Amino acid sequence: MMNNTLYWFYECDNPSCGLRFPGYEGAPRWNRCPVCRSNTHKVARVTAALQASDRISSEKTWQIEALLDNIRSAWNVGSIFRTADGIGVRKIHLCGITPTPENPKVGKTALGAESSVPWEHSNNGVNTACTLISRGYKLWVLEDLTGAIPLFTINDLLPDAPLVLVAGNEVCGVDPGIIELSDRVISIPMLGKKQSHNVAIAFGIAASFLVYQLSSGARGSPMDHARYFQGPD
Repeated sequence: MMNNTLYWFYECDNPSCGLRFPGYEGAPRWNRCPVCRSNTHKVARVTAALQASDRISSEKTWQIEALLDNIRSAWNVGSIFRTADGIGVRKIHLCGITPTPENPKVGKTALGAESSVPWEHSNNGVNTACTLISRGYKLWVLEDLTGAIPLFTINDLLPDAPLVLVAGNEVCGVDPGIIELSDRVISIPMLGKKQSHNVAIAFGIAASFLVYQLSSGARGSPMDHARYFQGPD
């Protein structure tokens, strides 16, 4: 992690190569270009990452958790853990076949976040959803379904209760049983040829937007996303 290690950008001395790349100080390997093996020189020091005291505290600002339903890829799960840590998600519920941090592949993309974000595993996502609802949570499913509410139009719909954002299987989506229990289904409008984002990317977009709205108390944000995605009058 950059907090404990000094990083530099290096540049290859060979003008026909000129590769510019990052590496940490004190490792002899960076004295040679990884492409052409020519000598290198330091060109820029990496600015230290934000210290904990500089970060925004989310403890009393918002209450959001995540439920990952039958996600197949450990790399996607790790990426979601890293996003969850960065935006202050309080807990991740891993359901069905979703890999847990005990799988070493999760840590490859989580980069330590699997140790900082609380989590628990359940074999049955529907049972977990029922338990969360009984505790007063609102479930919002992230799924591209007919009738789903576009993410950027939900400003006036944000709940006062704790929120659980649900993301599902990369191929078949969220369990229909969980969708039936949910309070809302939200989707991310797509402007290109593809119909959906990678699940980790989609979670990052949706969770970050919801956290921003919840933390700022934004109702009817000045950014008129709804008008943009609905088109002109």
